Amino acid sequence: MRKSVYMILFIPLALVWPAQAENLIEPGEVLTLEKCTELAIKNHPSIIASENTAKAAKSRVYEASSSFWPQVSTNASYTRTKPVTTSSSSLSSLGLGSTGSSDQDKSYDAYGISLNLEQLIFDFGKTWDQVKIQDYSRQASEHQLNNTIIEITFGVKQAYYEVLLSKRNMDVAQESVDSFQKHLDQAQGFYQVGTRAKFDVTKAEVDLSNAKLKLIQAQNSYRVAIITLNNAMGVVEAPEYTVEDNLSYQKYELSFEDALNKAYDNRPDLQALLSQEKAAKKSVELAGLGYLPNLTGSADYKWQGQDFPLADGWDVGAAFTWQLFNGFLTKNQVDENKYNLNVVKANQALLKQGIVLEVRQAYLNMQAAEEGIPTAQLVVKQAQENLELANGRYTAGVGNPVEVSDAELAYGNAKYSESQALYNYKIAQASLEKAMGVK
Repeated sequence: MRKSVYMILFIPLALVWPAQAENLIEPGEVLTLEKCTELAIKNHPSIIASENTAKAAKSRVYEASSSFWPQVSTNASYTRTKPVTTSSSSLSSLGLGSTGSSDQDKSYDAYGISLNLEQLIFDFGKTWDQVKIQDYSRQASEHQLNNTIIEITFGVKQAYYEVLLSKRNMDVAQESVDSFQKHLDQAQGFYQVGTRAKFDVTKAEVDLSNAKLKLIQAQNSYRVAIITLNNAMGVVEAPEYTVEDNLSYQKYELSFEDALNKAYDNRPDLQALLSQEKAAKKSVELAGLGYLPNLTGSADYKWQGQDFPLADGWDVGAAFTWQLFNGFLTKNQVDENKYNLNVVKANQALLKQGIVLEVRQAYLNMQAAEEGIPTAQLVVKQAQENLELANGRYTAGVGNPVEVSDAELAYGNAKYSESQALYNYKIAQASLEKAMGVK
C-alpha cells in the first residue's frame, strides 16, 4: 500500500518536471547568449544550491544575534508522591512507638507552573563578535554564490560557442556535399558524351561519399553540442531551437594591467577569502574574550501547591560568572584561531598568484587567437580562388578531377580553420572575463 502511494506521488512529478523545463524555451526560438545565461542563472542546480547556502548563512547571523533578546520560557510540572512508610515493629524496636496507619499510607499531588525570563546584560562583546563572525561568513557565502554564477556562465559561453562552431562546420560539410554532387553530375555528363574517362566519375563518387560521411559526423557533433548547452543551462528537456550566431570578430579592447586590476577588484573568490579573513580575526578576538566574565539577569514567576488555586511567588536576580581556570582551554582556542587566520592569509596569497597566471594565460591566448583570424580569413579567400580556378579548368577540359578534389578539400579545411580561429578568440575572451570576475 505504501509503495502504491509513493508511485502516485512521484509519477506526476516525473511528468511535470520535463514539461516545466520545456516551457522555458519556445519551440523554434532563437536563443541569444544573454538568454542562455539568464536561463542558467535561474535553473542551474549549482546556483540554486549556492543561493540556499547564502540564505542559510544569513539565517545564522540572526541566530547569533538572538542572544541580545530576552530568553523567555515556561515550565509546567505535575508530581504524585507517596512517602516511604516504616512498619510499627520497626518503630517499636527503635523505641519510637507506633504511628498507626495515619498519613503515611496516603499519597498527594503537587503542581507547579513557572514563567522564566533571562536577559544577557553584558558579556564584554562576545555576542557581538559572534554576530560579526557570522555576518562575515554570510558575505563570504554571497561571494561564493557570485563565483558559482561566473563559473556556470563561463560554461554556458563555452557550450554556446561550441554550438556555433558545430553549426558552421555542419554548413561547410553540407556545402562540400553539394559541391561534390555537382561535380559528380558534371563528370557523368562528360563521360556520357565521351569527353572524360570513367575514372572521373568514380573519383567524384568517392569524394561525394567522403563528404557525406563528414556531414554525418558534423551533424552528430552539432546534436551533442546542443545537449551540452542544455546541460550548461540546467534545462532538463528542451524543444528544438537555434542560437544566434555572434561568432564574428569584434576586437576586445583592454590592456593586461587593466585586466589584472579588474581581477583583483572583482574576483568573488578573492572577496570571499577577504571576508573569511575578517571572520578569522574576529574569531581570535572572540576566543580572547573567554578570559572575561558574563553578567546576566533573570526573573521567575511561579505557581506551586498541592491544591488549586496554587500559591504564587516570584524572584528577580542577576548572576556574575567568571571562569577562573579552564585547563588552558581559552589559550589554546586563541592559538587555534590564530593558526586558522594564517591559513586564510596563505590561501589569499596562493589565489592571487593563480589570478595573475590565469589572467596572463587568457590574455596571451586572446592575443594569439586575434592574430590568427586575419590569416585564417586570407586562407579562405585564397582557397576559394583556387577552387574557382580548378572548377574552371575542369569545365574547360584542361583540368583533372584530382585537382578539383584537392581544391575542394583545401577550401573546406580553410573554412573550418576560420571558424576555429573565431571560436578560439571568443573562448579566450570568455576566459579572460572569467579570470577578471566579470559576470
